[in-house]
Amino acid sequence: MNIAIDGPAGAGKSTIAKRLAADLGFLYLDTGAMYRAVALAMLRKQIALDDEKSVSAALEQTEIDIRYENGAQKVYLDGKDVSAEIREHAVSKAASDVSALPCVRLRLVELQREIAAKTDSILDGRDIGTYVLPNADVKFFLTASVNERARRRYEELKSKGTACVLEDIRNDIEVRDYNDSHRAFAPLKQADDAVAVDTTAMSVDEVTAHMLNIINGKRV
Repeated sequence: MNIAIDGPAGAGKSTIAKRLAADLGFLYLDTGAMYRAVALAMLRKQIALDDEKSVSAALEQTEIDIRYENGAQKVYLDGKDVSAEIREHAVSKAASDVSALPCVRLRLVELQREIAAKTDSILDGRDIGTYVLPNADVKFFLTASVNERARRRYEELKSKGTACVLEDIRNDIEVRDYNDSHRAFAPLKQADDAVAVDTTAMSVDEVTAHMLNIINGKRV
């Protein structure tokens, strides 16, 4: 069984996907982490994120690996654990740019489909239900107000001791929303058969319970 969770940045996709995977005993695949790893690789190599020819060439020399260690997903870039580094703010912004390139999406989507074909999986991202797994058994589209998504990101960064400005985060989210939904290749959008869930005024427990009810209804 495959479950697709799409939505804009800060809607709670990863948090909810992890909870659902734990409750259901499914594999959780954080597809966004893969794009972040590519972005980090390009930043390190000082390659312009809109230079598809250079990105494609560098990608051929880049190794990205997803491993599960002690029940947690770890992302390795060229053999080194970058699970923490890919969550930095600069990498988040770069991931949105690099993910718009067809060469990047085609390579990572191939890997994502291979993983999903082997086991019960939950994948979250921007185009899981529309492009990566169009035949997923259950599809969700999570969203929340821009202000709430910015607040969540701000609190997350503050809790990690990262200096940040709420208004800057809000502006970055608005730019990322626009870029993700207007890219030519596999843009962010709600699949026709996806269940919309607005998480603005809902707790993690409430969202998880609501989605579990829908999933279990499909499993009967």
